Amino acid sequence: MTHQLIKEAITLLEELIKTPSFSKEEDKTADLIQQFLEKKQVVTYRIKNNIWAKNFHFDPAKPTILLNSHHDTVRPNPGYTNDPYNPIHKEGKLFGLGSNDAGGCLVSLLAAFCYFYEQRNLRYNIIIAATAEEEISGKQGLEIVLPALGPLSFAIVGEPTEMHLAIAEKGLMVLDCIAIGKAGHAAREEGENAIYKAIHDINWFQQYRFEKISPYLGPVKMSVTVIHAGLAHNVVPATCEFVVDVRLTEQYSSEEILKTIRKNIVSEVKPRSIRLKPSSIDKNHPIVKAGIKHGGKPYGSPTTSDQALLDIPSLKMGPGHSERSHMANEFVYVKDIEEGIEKYITILKEVVIQS
Repeated sequence: MTHQLIKEAITLLEELIKTPSFSKEEDKTADLIQQFLEKKQVVTYRIKNNIWAKNFHFDPAKPTILLNSHHDTVRPNPGYTNDPYNPIHKEGKLFGLGSNDAGGCLVSLLAAFCYFYEQRNLRYNIIIAATAEEEISGKQGLEIVLPALGPLSFAIVGEPTEMHLAIAEKGLMVLDCIAIGKAGHAAREEGENAIYKAIHDINWFQQYRFEKISPYLGPVKMSVTVIHAGLAHNVVPATCEFVVDVRLTEQYSSEEILKTIRKNIVSEVKPRSIRLKPSSIDKNHPIVKAGIKHGGKPYGSPTTSDQALLDIPSLKMGPGHSERSHMANEFVYVKDIEEGIEKYITILKEVVIQS
């Protein structure tokens, strides 16, 4: 059964590579995924370009595991020498846009879901969700699907980690800050220079250290990345605007970070969003222990994924290598998909099969 699932998963990945699926334009790959499941007699559900399904013997009285990965891609890197939409097999590699990020993960999770789909007496229900807009942190992807899924116990999010266990992931908060002064003529003692106020606050961002350090992600990191001020050399600027990139850890909520910042600076602070939260799962969680038992190494991930939208424990894990994401001539090793499917099934068995 596993051999057949592996063969079908690789064939599906080839079809996904052939089908452009830029963020917000994933309708054709959503069709392919829906057709793949329906050919296996799986009942599917769809909102926009998101497809999900429940195991056949779904029992509302049981806890539920979410298996999630995305089928949107970035646009091809200008450095491509291969056709990004031609799934080429060469030297054990499968080339093509989205093959590594996150096609290999998605088809592997789909295969694992199909393995358990008709099994009876599982400890957990299993839901698979193939979602859109992950690459742009869009609001028409996993975020609009979650309310339809019901209560979830924990999740496995498929991203290329070489099947190691990202048990913590940094969140992201972008802040628009504005220091308010008063305009005046630079030659006279007029006005209140907003740039000087901003400098004070920027120095605080550079020097402040949050006390709690994540064992896997390190400290909260704040970086001032953009600044705008002034209209002319002889006018004291009334405003100075700057942008701060904040990378959060599981040690603090977005709200806690924001409260500390506002307490310590004079500039007005407006977060663009607090949606992309840090995430984590306990190292002693059964799914993590199962992953470690079968060779996975726990670590903290500096990159964001759809984990940021989940309010439940989640583990990021999948075949492929993060450094190959978005690169020219993107590829995934076929053996990594084969091993990924086997390992997903193996570690899920440890958790869902009744002893």
